[in-house]
Amino acid sequence: SMPGMMDTVLNLGMNDATVAGLAAASGNERFAWDSYRRFVQMYGDVVLGMKPENKSETDPFEDLIEAKKEARGVEGDLDLTTEDLRQLVDEFKAMVKRSTGKSFPEDPWEQLWGAVGAVFGSWMNDRAITYRRLYNIPADWGTAVNVQAMVYGNLGDDCATGVAFTRDPGNGEKAFYGEFLVNAQGEDVVAGTRTPQKATIVASRIVAKASGMTEAKRKKTMPSLEEVMPKAYRELRKISTTLEKHYRDMQDIEFTIERNRLFMLQTRNGKRTAAAALKIACDMVKEKLIDTNTAVMRVDPSALDSLLHPQVDPKAAKDVLAKGLPASPGAAAGEIVFNADDAANAGKDGRKTILVRVETSPEDIHGMHAAEGILTARGGATSHAAVVGRGMGKPCVVGCAALRIDYNAQTVTVGDRVLRAGDAMSLDGATGEIFVGLVPTVEPELSGDFGKLMKWADKARTMKVRANADSPHDATVAREFGAEGIGLCRTEHMFFDGDRIDAVREMILAEDESGRRKALAKILPMQKQDFVGIFKAMAGLPVTVRLLDPPLHEFLPHTDKEITDLAHKIGVKPKLLKEKRDSLHELNPMLGHRGCRLGVTFPEIYEIQVRAIMEAACELSRKKVKVIPEIMIPLVGVDKELERLRELAVQVAEAVKKEYRARVSYSVGTMIEVPRAAITADEVAEHADFYSFGTNDLTQMTMGLSRDDAGKFLPYYVEHGVLETDPFVSLDQTGVGFLVDHAVRAARKVKKDLKCGICGEHGGDPSSVIFCHKVGLDYVSCSPFRVPVARLAAAHAALGA
Repeated sequence: SMPGMMDTVLNLGMNDATVAGLAAASGNERFAWDSYRRFVQMYGDVVLGMKPENKSETDPFEDLIEAKKEARGVEGDLDLTTEDLRQLVDEFKAMVKRSTGKSFPEDPWEQLWGAVGAVFGSWMNDRAITYRRLYNIPADWGTAVNVQAMVYGNLGDDCATGVAFTRDPGNGEKAFYGEFLVNAQGEDVVAGTRTPQKATIVASRIVAKASGMTEAKRKKTMPSLEEVMPKAYRELRKISTTLEKHYRDMQDIEFTIERNRLFMLQTRNGKRTAAAALKIACDMVKEKLIDTNTAVMRVDPSALDSLLHPQVDPKAAKDVLAKGLPASPGAAAGEIVFNADDAANAGKDGRKTILVRVETSPEDIHGMHAAEGILTARGGATSHAAVVGRGMGKPCVVGCAALRIDYNAQTVTVGDRVLRAGDAMSLDGATGEIFVGLVPTVEPELSGDFGKLMKWADKARTMKVRANADSPHDATVAREFGAEGIGLCRTEHMFFDGDRIDAVREMILAEDESGRRKALAKILPMQKQDFVGIFKAMAGLPVTVRLLDPPLHEFLPHTDKEITDLAHKIGVKPKLLKEKRDSLHELNPMLGHRGCRLGVTFPEIYEIQVRAIMEAACELSRKKVKVIPEIMIPLVGVDKELERLRELAVQVAEAVKKEYRARVSYSVGTMIEVPRAAITADEVAEHADFYSFGTNDLTQMTMGLSRDDAGKFLPYYVEHGVLETDPFVSLDQTGVGFLVDHAVRAARKVKKDLKCGICGEHGGDPSSVIFCHKVGLDYVSCSPFRVPVARLAAAHAALGA
């Protein structure tokens, strides 16, 4: 199901003859003309294409409605008379004739086939394409068109329409959660054009209390469905319970009440926040509706990300602007934008935004995806903004009636306070609060359900999950999130800290090996202490340390001022420093003098790094701390490179062990990131104890793409179907994946039990993790905060996702 993404046409079959019949059958002429008006408007929009073409245009039908209300001196659609609606139908038809050159179709069969074609066609509209891309739904699945009889929620005050969830989709509580509108049709609720009332007395009172409303006023202005139509409400509750038990999942239900009779229109598994998914899955296990493996499969690994990121700091000073309805939890902050295109463009520039709208529509999905958070003046917790925001894991606040939004002036006003496009705003999607400025955040507190689900996931999965970590702090965080080791520790990150960079630069500027060794001797104790901290944090677990990878010029200053400052600091002439920088310059440094090529030409660099690793390991071993170091040689393309550098590493490691009289097991392997190494993996394996696939560089070299430059065209490629996904986000399983699969198979023919893992960014991408499981990798490694995501994805893979 793609809620709101495809088109719908209601009231089909209305024409000048049937409107009279509907009026006679219903005994309500205003209702008949309201239905006719709605049909012409929706058919004109969906089938005839009479909708705004860009963000500066307004809806032509809504313009006519607003003009009619202004002429009549009324505010709401319900205040328009039967004659007003009759005139609007005539005005709509005249506009259709002017716009299309054809009269509005009167023949119901012509209307039906026009609508069927339009709904089929909407499978390829921009919002549906965007939605499928976000949720990895293949375009070739296609769709169906459902034709069903109308029931009317807009016949009068004994009619209503609404949406309900069998559990709270925001937090997962086992509480019936719904909204409705009296005398309305379904589109009014989901489109957010009117702010709906709550289905239950409890929910209605909570909203009233939050807005300072008395109980008497609440009963008069916003009574619940439970109070207004108690019989229909009880029947709705009974049916919803039956549906949830049947489908064994939380249901999203659409219903209409026509003359106090309940009609069920649709049910589907409901979209929910990550927190709700977690609670619902665990509660349903407790209720014996599902087993633990089903619970694991019910939680989307990608959605876990939203649980692991900061929330609004409750202790921070806050400038509260207003309060709306909390629709999707989490903290969001950024600059205000008023339309989806601006949010999308800001996202491309790396700017964080809050998308502020009167209400959102499916056309806004690209901007909603790009924004940090979503705020609307209208709509309830089942409106488009709320449902899509929850599905994306975006903090969302809706139905904030205090907001006065002026798209033309690009302002949002609350009382006498005016904020403009570009001003900073923060949202708390858990409370509905809106703040002026950027509010501080705190790390999230994970519930007991989180730990419970992770235990079930760990029991189900067969593939290990490690973390990429370059400091003791990162290693500690990774372990707290369940990492089973470090799959990538980048030593170059340590070189940029404090005084170390000066020693590194001294090493680079040295004229000979003796000078380099002198500088490296200063680096040794610093690097050793780094490893001591990381090994301690990961005691008993493997730590893969990648030896120096980037080209040396990255450690030198670039501007003339930086060069002059450094020259004075280390006592050399600026001219010498510039000459050295220029001599190290490369036209294509990614394919230049870096990685193992540095180790081959300047072996003393790798020698000192291996010594630092092994001295740290031996020192801790003496203190009864179990250390499992794995020394990784980067950028190997030819087996001879690994053969030479393995020999060097083993020689140094054994010497250190002898000096310390320590017994430390270690291994030496390589990072497979050059296509040639993957192709000749059987030859390279002769000298390797393990393989770790560096899929970032392997993707660059296999696809001929630069991560730094591909952003200029990759979004276009994905948007227009040239590529299914960004290959730097989700592994290209056909091309790069083929090399990974081939390398694993070839290497294990030489060494049956060769340990193989992945340490690129793909290690935290669920679909890539599932692929890694399929090709037989032993582990994946990702950033610390993505470890739970990878653990859950690995469980999904083992359970047959």
